[in-house]
Amino acid sequence: MLPTLVVLFVISYSLMTMLIIEQGRTIDSQRSLIRSLFNDSKELSHMKSEAIQKQHATAQAQAGAQTHSQVQTPSTQDKTRDHSKVGSKPAPPKFPKDGVTLDDVRRVVISI
Repeated sequence: MLPTLVVLFVISYSLMTMLIIEQGRTIDSQRSLIRSLFNDSKELSHMKSEAIQKQHATAQAQAGAQTHSQVQTPSTQDKTRDHSKVGSKPAPPKFPKDGVTLDDVRRVVISI
């Protein structure tokens, strides 16, 4: 009976050792995948911030060019007498009646 138990213990310990080695390999591959994804995420956020800065710079340049090209005319209305809108609240936004909603492009879910 003793030799059978020894053989079973050797087999069980060898299987447990193989399991530990495979778990280590799996953890290492997951670690490298997480690092790769993190680097990709940093690169993507850097590219997005550059694109936003470029867009902001072009918008400012266009706004600056537009303000320089427009001639300001004096207002003909007397603003001191218009007291009707002094205490009023701004109107709430109106939504389309046909059921079409505006989606937020920052929250687009992409699945594989």
